[in-house]
Amino acid sequence: MTNAPTQSPPTGTDHAVPHPAAHGAGMFGLAIGALGVVFGDIGTSPLYALKTVFSLDGGVVKPTPGDVYGVISLVFWSITVVVSVKYVLFILRADNDGEGGVMALAALIRGRLRGATRLVAVAMLLGVVGAALFYGDSLITPAISVLSAVEGLQVAAPGLTPLILPIGLVIVALLFAAQRWGTHRVGRLFGPVMVLWFVVLAVLGVPQIVAHPDILRGLSPTYIVTFIFDHPYIAFIAMGAVVLAITGAEALYADMGHFGRPPIRRAWFAVVFPALTVNYLGQGALILHQPSAVSDPFYLLVPTWAQIPMVALATIATVIASQAVISGAFSVSRQAVRLGFLPQLTVKHTSHSESGQIYVPAVNWLLFGGVLVLMLAFRSSDKLATAYGVAVTGTLLITTTLFLVVAGAIWKWARWKVIVAGVVFGGVEITYFAANLTKIAHGGWLPVLVAILIVTVMTTWQRGRRIVTTRRTDLEGSLPDFVDAIREKSLLRVPGTAVFPHPTSLTTPLALRANVEFNHVLHQHVVIVSVETENVPHVPADQRLRVDNLGYVDDGIVHLTARFGFQDDQDIPATLRSAKALSETQSELDIDPETASYFLSRITIELSHQPGMHSWRKRLFIGLANNAASPAIYFRLPHERTVVMGSHVDL
Repeated sequence: MTNAPTQSPPTGTDHAVPHPAAHGAGMFGLAIGALGVVFGDIGTSPLYALKTVFSLDGGVVKPTPGDVYGVISLVFWSITVVVSVKYVLFILRADNDGEGGVMALAALIRGRLRGATRLVAVAMLLGVVGAALFYGDSLITPAISVLSAVEGLQVAAPGLTPLILPIGLVIVALLFAAQRWGTHRVGRLFGPVMVLWFVVLAVLGVPQIVAHPDILRGLSPTYIVTFIFDHPYIAFIAMGAVVLAITGAEALYADMGHFGRPPIRRAWFAVVFPALTVNYLGQGALILHQPSAVSDPFYLLVPTWAQIPMVALATIATVIASQAVISGAFSVSRQAVRLGFLPQLTVKHTSHSESGQIYVPAVNWLLFGGVLVLMLAFRSSDKLATAYGVAVTGTLLITTTLFLVVAGAIWKWARWKVIVAGVVFGGVEITYFAANLTKIAHGGWLPVLVAILIVTVMTTWQRGRRIVTTRRTDLEGSLPDFVDAIREKSLLRVPGTAVFPHPTSLTTPLALRANVEFNHVLHQHVVIVSVETENVPHVPADQRLRVDNLGYVDDGIVHLTARFGFQDDQDIPATLRSAKALSETQSELDIDPETASYFLSRITIELSHQPGMHSWRKRLFIGLANNAASPAIYFRLPHERTVVMGSHVDL
């Protein structure tokens, strides 16, 4: 055996390996990039958050001093506690080899707590539910963001109001159609555009704060208490909309691997947090002294001469926010595939230098169809806002729960610290989640339904895959026994290299067994390649390969284990080129990867009455399996040198 894996460095501390460019000018560039990708969603929340609060149930929240101060205080302290403290100061420390996101966090728990079977199972289920809710968020964010930006035409050019929905549909169609070309060509513009956006947010808010400094009272948390005690039910309902101010908080964590922790923190505290605070204060001051502004406080902050340009800038900003969420859906999908919760999907890389910039056609067009349906069904950002909060607050709660597991079981926090964190973060988020449950009948059912469907798909695929793997193993038989039997046969050895992708070194690839039993020949060099997906995003190249000669050094049969992180490309030809470098010490790896033939074992799954799953789940699994991407695609195998040999397994 060679190149055995080494222990991964500890995670969850501020001593994690920094991003390669996280210093000097590189740090500045990463911070600008983070502004363009990480903060797009939360940065466009001022477009609709306060407008939604004051339009609830026909205007139960009034533009009175008590209500305005209470709402502004709720917004400010929600951003402070949930985003600044929970995410930026604590959650960002819970990295999985530098990567974040709810699936990566669940995988971190699975990788570090291997003995705690029940806890790991619960953590992975929560990760699946969190990913499912994120898909719901990925449907709603492009729809509500783009519509809220274009709705500025109601203020700037009322005569164009009938065109708002068609314009929004065209923008969304262009956005999804452009995904195939990737974001790297326009990504350099995202940062500067969002810098301009946040500067404009602050500039719009400052004049109102200067003219009406009494709005600064809203920074005191005492107004939250007063607001709740004066009319508790209305305050509870308002919380369901206030949470819109923190939509996109999960992106801080999910996109950590692209930029690193320090750039995100610096961009948040230096630019985003101050700009958002000033803008919300400005909107509050405007509402307080011009009550009619509750109809659209964001655009009414803008001088008349600048409203059309503001609509254009807001539209660009919301497209950027939508792009970040769509890219996040691609990444979550790839993570779910690598962790065994989704079938193989076609993944196309849109950048030669950035492995994280990917395009998943199936996910892209499913999202596009869902977004179109939402926009045509709800037709306005106000109505969409009622569906938004459930997905957001559900994801926040799941991330908090998984973080507490990491803090207590992995970081070994004292129990009182875990309890305090749970009470502070969980208490706030449970309140917001409960408030959004009141909107289930008014559109909140949508992300719940999406989550249920996706959880069903993910758990069905995981369960079915385990059953099929077990039954396939029985067909394949022992690989060591097969190798021993080969030595006793006088088989014709034909020139060349045959590569057999296969999940394990314990059993024989069906294609290899069929080639010997039916053709009675064996290639001069036989390489069995097993791909292992680790519970970390990336595996260093020098720790990737493990070689096993299967007990004999002279039979030309070798087993190669290639370890990949769930963010790495599983490129078998490239892996063979790396393995050839070991040929000086492993003579059986003296092969020519450029002329090798690849043999795939294609399994046809047939419905049976065997126990293990309900029949409807079996049908779902078979449908998913039949539509999975070809291994030749996701293993990057050359089509002209790939042979597929079939068999079947009963499910």
